[in-house]
Amino acid sequence: MGCCGCCAALRPRYKRLVDNIFPVNPEDGLVRSNMDKLTFYSMSSPEKLDRIGEYLAQRVSRDIYRHRNPMVIIAMEAMDQLLVACHAQSLNLFVESFLKTVQKLLETTEPALQILASQSFVKFANIEEDTPSYHRRYDFFVSKFASLCHSNHPEVDVLNSLRLAGLRGIQGVVRKTVSDDLVENIWEPVHMDKIVPSLLYNMQHARPRRISNDDNSPNGLPEEQVDSENTALNIDPSALAENCLRELVGRASFGNIRSVIKPVFKHLDLHELWVPNDFAIYTFRVIMYSIQVQYSYAVVENLMMHLDTSSRSRAKVRTSMANVLAKIIAIAAGESVGPSVLEIVNSLLKHLKQSIMSAIPIEDKEAVTDEKHFQESLISALAEFAYHLPDYQKIEIMMFIIGGTPGTGKSDPENVPAETLLQHMLLKCLLKVSHKYKSTNFSTSLPLTFLDPLLRTSLVQDAYVRVLVQEILHCLLDRHDNRSKLKKPSVDICDLNLAIDKCSRADSLFYKNHGSRILVNLSESLDLNNVTRENIEAIYCTAALICVELATDEMLVDILRWALAVQDVALTNTMLHPKNRLSLHVIAISIVTLASHTMSVTTLIEYSSKVVTARNGSAPYLLNFNESSAESIQQDSISPECLLDFNAIADCMKEAGRDIMGMIPLQGPFNANQRYSWADSSVNQPSSFTDLSNINLDGSESNTSSPGLARRYAEEEVTFEALKKVLAEPVESRREAEYEKRQVICEKFRNTPFQQLVASSQSKGDVLNDTLNQILTRISVLPCGQPELNAVQHNNQSLPHYGNNFPDLFVY
Repeated sequence: MGCCGCCAALRPRYKRLVDNIFPVNPEDGLVRSNMDKLTFYSMSSPEKLDRIGEYLAQRVSRDIYRHRNPMVIIAMEAMDQLLVACHAQSLNLFVESFLKTVQKLLETTEPALQILASQSFVKFANIEEDTPSYHRRYDFFVSKFASLCHSNHPEVDVLNSLRLAGLRGIQGVVRKTVSDDLVENIWEPVHMDKIVPSLLYNMQHARPRRISNDDNSPNGLPEEQVDSENTALNIDPSALAENCLRELVGRASFGNIRSVIKPVFKHLDLHELWVPNDFAIYTFRVIMYSIQVQYSYAVVENLMMHLDTSSRSRAKVRTSMANVLAKIIAIAAGESVGPSVLEIVNSLLKHLKQSIMSAIPIEDKEAVTDEKHFQESLISALAEFAYHLPDYQKIEIMMFIIGGTPGTGKSDPENVPAETLLQHMLLKCLLKVSHKYKSTNFSTSLPLTFLDPLLRTSLVQDAYVRVLVQEILHCLLDRHDNRSKLKKPSVDICDLNLAIDKCSRADSLFYKNHGSRILVNLSESLDLNNVTRENIEAIYCTAALICVELATDEMLVDILRWALAVQDVALTNTMLHPKNRLSLHVIAISIVTLASHTMSVTTLIEYSSKVVTARNGSAPYLLNFNESSAESIQQDSISPECLLDFNAIADCMKEAGRDIMGMIPLQGPFNANQRYSWADSSVNQPSSFTDLSNINLDGSESNTSSPGLARRYAEEEVTFEALKKVLAEPVESRREAEYEKRQVICEKFRNTPFQQLVASSQSKGDVLNDTLNQILTRISVLPCGQPELNAVQHNNQSLPHYGNNFPDLFVY
C-alpha cells in the first residue's frame, strides 16, 4: 500500500484532480466538490488546460471502449463545465481535445452518446472565443449531424431525439462558423449540399397545418403556430428544421444566396416535390420571409434561372414552379429596383413566348391544356409582381409588354397560329397589369409612346384582340370605378350613380392633344366588317369613360359628332350584321344622353329625352336591343323623329350658349374616312380636328416682314402710341379683340364666294410678284464687285414687268 501511495503522490496534480471528480459508484454522478477544485485549478493555471483536456479525452476513450457509459457522461459533464468556466487564450488547445471527444461519441452506435455529443457541441457553439482558430475544421461534424437528421431508428421517440440532435448540431455548426470569417467557409457547396437537404427532409414531415399557406401571416406561418413555436422546437423536428433554415437564410449575404437556394431546387427535383407544390410554396415562403429584404429579389432571379433550365420538364412541373413564383414574387417586388424589374418581366415574357411556340405543334389535348395552365400561371405571376410595384414602374412594364406584342406595328401578325396566340397572351398580361394600376394623370398613364401602339392594335382584324385593347383602355381611363356601370349602353343616366369630378387643366390638355384621335379610332373600329356585339359594347364603354373623365367643352363637341358618326355607320354600312346596326343606334342615343347630363346642357338633355320618347313610342328596339326582331327591321323604315339630327343638336348647343365652331365646317358629323395618319405622329398636329378657330386662315404670317405687302391688319401701326395702348389695355379686352378678328376672318372664308377668294389671293400674288421683280431688277443692273446694294424703292414706285423673261434673271 505504501508503494501505491507513493506512486499516486508522484502523479501530476491535474491528473489527481481529474481522477477525484469520478465517484466510486457511477450512479452517484459527478463529485461536485472535487469538480470545483478542478475548475479553480484550471482558472489559476490556464497553461494546464490542454493537458487536462487531453487526459479527460483519454479517460473517455477508455470508458467508451469498455462500454462504461455512466463514466462517459460524467467526463463530458466535466468538460462542459470547464469549457464554460475558462476563457483563457490557451482554451484553443483544450477545445481540440474537446472536439476529439465529441467526435468519438458521435462515431459510436449508442443513440444516448450521440445525443450527448450533440448537446455538448451546442454548448461549445454558444461560447464566443477570444482568439480565432485557423486550423479547425468541421467537415466531420457537418456530415455526422446531417446523417443524424436522416435517422430511421425504429423507435419513434429515439428517432425524434436523434433528428433533433442532428438539427441542433447543424444549427451549432452554422452559428460557430458563419460569424467568423477566419474559420472554415460553411457556405461552400460541399457543406450546403448536406445541410440544406437535411433541413428540408425534416420539414417534409411537418404537420399539414404548418405546410398550409397563410398569405396574411407576416412571417409565413399561421398565427396559432407562431404562438407555440418555442414549445414545438423541443419536440417537433420539423419546427426546429424550419427555424434552422430561417436562421441560415437570414445570415446569408448576397454572394451566398445561390449556395443556399441551389440545394433547395435539387432537393425538390430529386424528390419530385413540385407536383403538388404545397411543400415548395411553404419552403420558399419561409425563405422569402427570412432573407434580408434587400436580397429578396435574388431568390426570384434564381427561381427564374431554374425555370430556364427546366424548359424540357413536364408542363405540370413548370406550372407548379410558376405558381410558386406567383406566390413569392410579391414579397420581392417591393425591393426590386432599376434593371432587375425589367429583367424579371423579360424573363417571364420569354417563358410565355416559348410555351406558346412549343404548344402549337402539340396534338395531345391534355398536353395543350397543361401548357395553357402554365401560361396562365406566368400571367398571374407577372400581374402579382406588378401589383406591388410603384405606378411609374407599372407604366414601364406596360410599355415593355406592348413593345413586344405582335401586331402593334402597321400590320397584323404574319404567323397566324403562333403569333396570334402570343398576341392574345401578351395583351392578357397587359390587361392584368392595367387592372393593378390606379390612374391619376392621363398624360402619365397614356403617354404617346404607349397610346399609339394601343390604338394601332385596336384596328387589327382579330375581334378578340380589339376587345382586349378596349378593356385595357377602360382600366387606364377609369379613375372613379365607373366602368362597371358603363359596360352596357343605357339612357337612364340618373340610375347609374356615376362619380364625376371636375376636369383638371392637365386632363383638358391631354384631351386637346389626344382625345380626338381616340374618338376617330373608335369610329374606325365600329366600321370594321367583323365587328361583334362585344366590340360594340367595349367601344361604347371607352367613349363613355372619355365623356365622364374628360368633361370639357371641346369633348362635348367631339362626342356629339362621334355619336352622329356612329348613327351614320348604322344607316349606311350594309356590310354590318342587322343586330350590330341596331346596337349602333342604341350607342348613339346613349352617348348623347350621357354627354348632355355630364356637361349639364339643359337643351341637349331635353332633346335627347325627346328622341328617347319617340323611340319608346315607335321604335323601342332602338333603345333596348331585341335580337329576335333585328333581321326584319329595315334602316330606311326608321322614322326621322327617332334619329339624331345634326341641325337640332346644333340649335340646342347654340341655345345653351355653347361653342359649335367645331361642328360647322363639315356641316355634319365626322366619319371613319377621316383617318388619322400614324406616320405623322411625330409631327405637331392641331390640338383638335374640330377647332377651326385655332387655324390660321389668313395665310399671311410673314407679310409684315415682306416689302411691298400690307400688314395683317390695316389698322395696326407700330408706333409709340400703339405700344403704349397695348401695355395699358387690359388683357381680357385684348383677347376679346383678337377673338373678334378671328371670327371676322372665319366668317369671311365661310360666306365669301369661292371666285372672290381666288381673286383676292391672286391680287396678293401679283403684289408679291412685283416686289420680287423690283428686287431682282436692282440686282441685275449692279456692276460686278459692287460691295453694297442701293436701297430698294418704295412700294408706290412702278417697276418693269418681266413677264416670261423672269427666269432669265438668274443667269447673271
